[in-house]
Amino acid sequence: MFSGPFSKSILKRAKDKGIFDIQIHQLRDYAPDKHKTVDDTPYGGGKGMVLKVNVVDDAINSVKSEKLKGKGSYRTLLMTPQGKRYNQEKAIELTKYDEVILVCGHYEGFDERIRSLVDEEVSIGDFVLTGGEIPAMAIVDSVARLLPGVLSEESPDKESFMQKDKEGNYLLEYPQYTRPVEFNGEKVPDVLLSGNHAEIEQWRALNSKKAQ
Repeated sequence: MFSGPFSKSILKRAKDKGIFDIQIHQLRDYAPDKHKTVDDTPYGGGKGMVLKVNVVDDAINSVKSEKLKGKGSYRTLLMTPQGKRYNQEKAIELTKYDEVILVCGHYEGFDERIRSLVDEEVSIGDFVLTGGEIPAMAIVDSVARLLPGVLSEESPDKESFMQKDKEGNYLLEYPQYTRPVEFNGEKVPDVLLSGNHAEIEQWRALNSKKAQ
């Protein structure tokens, strides 16, 4: 699931430059039994399978030992619908860590005791997915693009959710236009065609909308 998004476009180029690295760890590699079992039926009955706490604990400890070797800062996140809503502010915060470990559940859920193994739980929205892999991909992309050198164009400082108004509300990026000047009776605003950069910046500031 991860190979496609992480091997294309901006993320691939940044990885090739050595700006950051992504390591994918298969939970089955940390299962103690010969069948490499990572989940089991839930106590009390019910449908589905539940991710085992001992397997996830061994995986997290192994990754910390292998990657950090007692040095650097890290943050361990669990992808869960009960978690705090993920946003741009959290993405900026995660750039401060040397390593970020993302734990993905799958299908029915995970043993409740896994919550005690992580630093925090995060959610990308109030809807159900088959697992935490897609939220993890979104988090990796949102954090990686903030790292210096990842974006070849101008810095993301003026993008949506990167600026606030005087009341502290996050702003969405101003409207963008390109050729043709007129399409279906709708024209590009005259100020953008004027060449007056001061007026253009003022127009953009006025037309940056508050995020809902």
